[in-house]
Amino acid sequence: MIKIFENIKKINFEAIIWIAGFAILASINPYYHSHFSICPFKYFGFKYCPGCGLGRSISYLFHGNIKESLQTHILGIPAVIILSMRSFNLIKKSISNFQQTINYNER
Repeated sequence: MIKIFENIKKINFEAIIWIAGFAILASINPYYHSHFSICPFKYFGFKYCPGCGLGRSISYLFHGNIKESLQTHILGIPAVIILSMRSFNLIKKSISNFQQTINYNER
């Protein structure tokens, strides 16, 4: 169990945040509008927030509703693609650094 936590520490923190964000957006129901939010726009009574729209768009996409995703926020699909590529590259870099550390320690 401790070894798992040691390996998680070696993965880039930013990648963990993006993956966790995707997991949360995939797990919420985009049709349910009364969910917990820390959005300041929502608390000040604004009906529309670009950030909330982007999150809802990504959630629709993860639930297979491409049309509603595009209608909610046009940048939802590009955001998923860009952030997925970013996370993949960060994890790949972390693995490469980890392998270099192992190779250096074996000398």
